[in-house]
Amino acid sequence: MERIGLIGAGRAGTALGAAMAAAGHPLVGLTARSDASRERAARLLPAVPVLTADEVTRSADVVLVAVPDDLIRDVARTLPLTSVQYVVHLSGAHGLAPLAGLAATPVALHPSMTFPGGPVRMDGVMFTATAPDAARPLVERLVKALDAQVQWVADEQRARYHAGLVHGANHLTTLVAQAVAVLREAGVPDPEATLRPLLTATLDNTLRSGHHALTGPIARGDAETVAAHLAVLRGSTRRTYAELARATVELADGRLDAETVRRLTEVLDGHQADRTGEAPR
Repeated sequence: MERIGLIGAGRAGTALGAAMAAAGHPLVGLTARSDASRERAARLLPAVPVLTADEVTRSADVVLVAVPDDLIRDVARTLPLTSVQYVVHLSGAHGLAPLAGLAATPVALHPSMTFPGGPVRMDGVMFTATAPDAARPLVERLVKALDAQVQWVADEQRARYHAGLVHGANHLTTLVAQAVAVLREAGVPDPEATLRPLLTATLDNTLRSGHHALTGPIARGDAETVAAHLAVLRGSTRRTYAELARATVELADGRLDAETVRRLTEVLDGHQADRTGEAPR
């Protein structure tokens, strides 16, 4: 088993470090600068010593640089890495560029998972990796030990890969929060319970069937319903609804006749024309 050193004790790094330790990979040490990082390390990795970055690096076969994206390059360049080591960052947006020129073999390894600050089960999680061919056996061993999965993405596609994740996950939070607020304004006493079965079924159906899972007023061509919605929504929620409705018209275009598309587009264009008269929400 490779010896793992952890540079940074953020939520992702400590969760992944704890999972690797549980899978049998020895963690030789970690760095933790802030009080929050030290508390998190003590809670999730109580048996792992807090060391300097140099001490962690010199003791490890694999150095995980688990720091914010913008700091990866600068932090990695301060480490006394050697050619027999691997240096791994956990950013989804970055490929190998932040690790270019280092003595160690570079790896970009991103888990498609959210990290709330506690232990996280990694079994079944998809890790997306970018690495030289020589590093592939190591990456596959590390991920297999977690009972997780690994897929490979080209270095030049990392930003597009990460954009897909952010659009699907982070923007989903924005969308659901707006929907909850609208239901609450409508007097619905429990918006979350109202949405949960609908959202769960929709997500499952969409992941299985793609755009064929689409239902609702646009899929039915009900332009009057869309106009009624736009009439009662305000501010950023109205703008979000309209932009997503326009994208949904494009998605459903194959099942809508030309006249229905025209009527829906006319409603959405009318929203665009009167945006400046909205009251802020």
